[in-house]
Amino acid sequence: MIDQKEDILIIGAGMVGLCLAYNIKKTNSKISILILDKEKNVGLHTSGRNSGVLHAGIYYEPNSLKAKVCVKGSRRLKKWCKEENIKILNCGKVIAPQTTSEDDMLDLLFDRGKKNGANVEIISKTKFNELIPGGKIFKDRALWTPDTCVVNPQEIMKKMHQKLLMLGVKFKFNQKVNKVLSANTIQTNQNIVIRYKYMFNSAGLNAVEIANKFDLARNKIVLPFKGLYWQLKNNLKYKIHRNLYPVPNLDLPFLGIHFTPTLDGNIILGPTAIPALGKENYQGTEGIELKESLRFSKILISQFLKNEGNFRKYSLEQANLGFKYNFWQSAKKLLPNLKLCDLERSQKVGIRPQVFDTKEKILINDFILEKRENSTHIVNAISPAFTASFELADLILKKSDLFESI
Repeated sequence: MIDQKEDILIIGAGMVGLCLAYNIKKTNSKISILILDKEKNVGLHTSGRNSGVLHAGIYYEPNSLKAKVCVKGSRRLKKWCKEENIKILNCGKVIAPQTTSEDDMLDLLFDRGKKNGANVEIISKTKFNELIPGGKIFKDRALWTPDTCVVNPQEIMKKMHQKLLMLGVKFKFNQKVNKVLSANTIQTNQNIVIRYKYMFNSAGLNAVEIANKFDLARNKIVLPFKGLYWQLKNNLKYKIHRNLYPVPNLDLPFLGIHFTPTLDGNIILGPTAIPALGKENYQGTEGIELKESLRFSKILISQFLKNEGNFRKYSLEQANLGFKYNFWQSAKKLLPNLKLCDLERSQKVGIRPQVFDTKEKILINDFILEKRENSTHIVNAISPAFTASFELADLILKKSDLFESI
């Protein structure tokens, strides 16, 4: 066994884990930090596979953890990108209602946005047509958030990895947490024993599994939802240069099929929220977990019968979105002239690690932090965790009392 001692151990080299290390080093450069990840590089799962949209902060219930960190986090990440010469597409976002009830929702979203500190306005149909040529809204108004932008997540994470190495942060890849030997000692699958003064579990898809090893998050499991994307073959025909979103169902933690411009001039459409057969079931039979899939299925059937937040209708719609024709029909609600032949499958695919509370029987729609001696576990780091990463990391550090613990 190899014995290694560090002040801080961070499990998971996703965006939140990297920002935790970055913010700690900026506060105290002498603290030694090791980041452990089971993959061969940073951000190979949720962080590196997200759409790249930096959110404005309008969806979230005021005073939720999401609401507290999204707006400031987005500003900090954009500022960091500019300092590091990382490209940002300042395109804004339009939310386009398609029904009477969705039109009524604009007032709630506007109010939430204002309370959360977002830059948001209700615009006229004339303004909407200028922003989204050929787009469709139900009546004569839509919601516009000019501060929403798009980045390349993988470029950001590559740069952050480089910066952390320069700051003296150590990385160990291809290492899983195998055993918890004590409150401050773990053993990896390659028999490396790591001792630490404090540990952060930011393992994303696997955060609940690791928290369980510390006897935490016992009533929570991860339900993996697969995000599939399509893209336009040629955007010259449609001239979409803004994020175009439907009005979401706020009872569910998903935003619906939307149009996202990319830094290279393409338009991607998606993502779906289709139940996956495993936390890494990106393609076909890859990453299938039969035992977990059966458990997932039982929960979905229970939620289907319960039908809170119109879950039954939503789940059937999502299941159908796995077919190109149905996906196209959904996208056409926002852009009526969209042709089926203009869609091609994108290589982009991600898994959303949505936590389900087995005691309360609900999908959890906010960040969850659980603590015990010498460790903090970020159990539900869902969207907008990437957007909010710098600010979320500071919130986690504050709640952990780290600098009083080491």
